Amino acid sequence: MKTLSNIFLFVPLFAFLLLSCSEDDPEELVKEGGPFEISALAGSWEATSASFSDGNTNFLDLINEGGTVTLTVQSSGRFTLTINPSDRPSYTTSGEMFWEKFEGQYYFAIEWANYPGDWDTYGATLTSNTFTINGGFESGEYDFDNDGNFESASISFTFVRC
Repeated sequence: MKTLSNIFLFVPLFAFLLLSCSEDDPEELVKEGGPFEISALAGSWEATSASFSDGNTNFLDLINEGGTVTLTVQSSGRFTLTINPSDRPSYTTSGEMFWEKFEGQYYFAIEWANYPGDWDTYGATLTSNTFTINGGFESGEYDFDNDGNFESASISFTFVRC
């Protein structure tokens, strides 16, 4: 009977250890291997479209309103984004672009400098001279009412290489 009680004790303990030591497929943050190499983005880009939307009443295509958006990317994926609305001073933000590899899939990701250690994923495409980024709700920020407070927004940019 002592052997049977040891089995009842050992089996649940073994199952617990097996499950607690199993490793999920963790995400990897990589610069290569996605649909395009992050280094292929190196250079200067100018937006032909730059949309911000809060999903409610606020929608803005900054370029159609007379503003400009420029993007400068280093081969490492570090970047600087300058947003120059027509109705207020320009501002600059920065961060790093990479691929989040999860369960064999690649997702274009940006870690914004304002939020270190946290990143958002986006739809992204690259051709020889066009780069597009599309993000869902809360993938970016914009000060729609020009009160100094940025509101969460979805973003959509189309850039051409300068």
